Amino acid sequence: MNDYQELNLAREAMLEQSELYRPSVFWDEASSRLVEELRAVGLARFRSMQTALGFFVPTYGAPGNGFSQEQSDAVLESFHDRFADAKKPQLALGQFLSGQLSALSDYRVLLAADDPQALPHLHRFSESQFGDPPEHFEFDGRRFSRSSLNYLLGLALLKRHLKGDVIRTVLEIGGGFGTLGEILCTAGLEGLRYVDIDIPPTSFVAQNYLGNVLGQGNVATFAQTAGATSIDIAALPTASVLCSWQIEKLKGQVDLFVNFISFQEMEPHIVENYLGHVNRLGTRWILLRNLREGKQLRKQGTVGVERAILGDDYLAMLPEFRLVERGVFPFGYRTVDGFHSELLLLRRREK
Repeated sequence: MNDYQELNLAREAMLEQSELYRPSVFWDEASSRLVEELRAVGLARFRSMQTALGFFVPTYGAPGNGFSQEQSDAVLESFHDRFADAKKPQLALGQFLSGQLSALSDYRVLLAADDPQALPHLHRFSESQFGDPPEHFEFDGRRFSRSSLNYLLGLALLKRHLKGDVIRTVLEIGGGFGTLGEILCTAGLEGLRYVDIDIPPTSFVAQNYLGNVLGQGNVATFAQTAGATSIDIAALPTASVLCSWQIEKLKGQVDLFVNFISFQEMEPHIVENYLGHVNRLGTRWILLRNLREGKQLRKQGTVGVERAILGDDYLAMLPEFRLVERGVFPFGYRTVDGFHSELLLLRRREK
């Protein structure tokens, strides 16, 4: 297949599925724009695409910090013009606007929280440069982005409660460009199976990213699994990227389910359907990251959801699980305008 034939097939197949597996109102327009940008820019530079930066490639600097790149450049230029001899303030302002100070803060939390002797090993990770990322921060000789540090902090929270329990089968819904799979594949987890479920075109981006990082032979793609009536997790390679409706075909046992941020961009009934499958697969641990206040509601001319999903909604949808830990600090994030990105860790109740 050529570079985009598989994406075309996946998008065509998606149109035949239930609305539960098609883009939510939040993602509907963005999905079409992403396809157009991918064709124009190419996979080799997907992390620099404007729509990607606004939807699934988070940054500490522009635009993730609320500044556009133009605004950041203007502030730095104006400060330099007025205070040309103030070298240290210029450095401090530059590191603030670039996001380096925020990234360093998250890295310090990771170092303080992680036990390098326990699985999964997080201290080995260094992020790939595939996709032409607009920002990478290097600490102790390893590369990190906001995406990878978000996941690493979540895994550090999980590790505090595993107490020797080894995670080998991981299911994620809405895995962005594949960061969690990249982390787990360097984490020393023998017999790892990582499965990412997503809508095209993000599923297409993720399978190509992971294929570049891990080797194409170690990643199962939509084209390889599209005709299967049943997909046995144990028979999959180290990493797999499937399309949203294929979750109905998954069989097997899941140790850990992860969703970071993407559920908050879906309507509650869509999330409830996905969580029904998570429960069906016998999942033992669930790790979620969600805006406590919920995503913004859709208004005329603005992107948003019809109904926001809140942290308590997850608990109501998952009666088979007990809440282990929930909080914003130290592993989550509070925005400058007072919104709280919180983490929830749940474990299946013992019978």
